[in-house]
Order: sequence, then structure tokens, then C-alpha cells
Amino acid sequence: MNAKPLNIVLVEDDDVDVMNVQRAFEKANIRAPVFRAADGVEALELLRSPSMPSERRLVLLDLNLPRMNGIEFLRELRSDEMLRKTPVVVLTTSNDERDKLEAFEMNVAGYMLKPVKFGSFVDLMSSLNRYWTAVELP
Repeated sequence: MNAKPLNIVLVEDDDVDVMNVQRAFEKANIRAPVFRAADGVEALELLRSPSMPSERRLVLLDLNLPRMNGIEFLRELRSDEMLRKTPVVVLTTSNDERDKLEAFEMNVAGYMLKPVKFGSFVDLMSSLNRYWTAVELP
């Protein structure tokens, strides 16, 4: 496996969901740094910031966000020459078929529903981490 850690950009406005991600990472012994943005506007600012590592980034994106929702964020991200290749995994409660189709049309790497049970959430985060630490990223 790749020794370099992932740099996770968590785009999530719900503090409880952020806490669940952090707890799941801790429980699954995932040591990747997590950079949080509360909406699409903040996420774009973060990704464009010189303080954000530019290598091995993965965006975990909720769709239901204030100011700029997840679909709007994806449109902006994919139109930005410097950011368009950034891998994005949607992590949401939306099981709406239109959301899935729109997300996949913008080349998301995956679409995952947030599990209700914490144990299932830990398993999901652990699986996601194993996959993304094994693949080669720019």
C-alpha cells in the first residue's frame, strides 16, 4: 500500500455528521488528515488555498449544503482546470435517482448513502480508506 496519507476534504455542514466521520476514522484507525468545509463555496476556497496539500486529495461530499450545494460544487470543480481531476466520493442521505445521475455525469468516483448505524459507518469509512490508500493518485 501507498505510504503517503490521503488528504481528505470533508464537505459537510452538519456538525453531528462531521463528528461521526471523525469518530469512524478514529475507530477504524484512519490517520488521514481531514480538512472540513461547511459548503461548496468553502470547499472551493479550501481546495484553491496554498495551505491545502495539492497531492493525494479526496473529497467526501454531502449534497444537501447551504449556499452552494453538492451538485453546484461538482459543476464548479469540474470546470476548474486545476481542480477538475480531483476525485470526489458523494457521501449523502439523498437516495434520489436524479442526484445520483447528476453526480455520476460529473465523474464522481462513488456515491454512498450514509449508514444509520455507527458500526456500518465505520465499516464504510474503513473500506473507503483501504481502497483510496491502495490506488495511485497524483
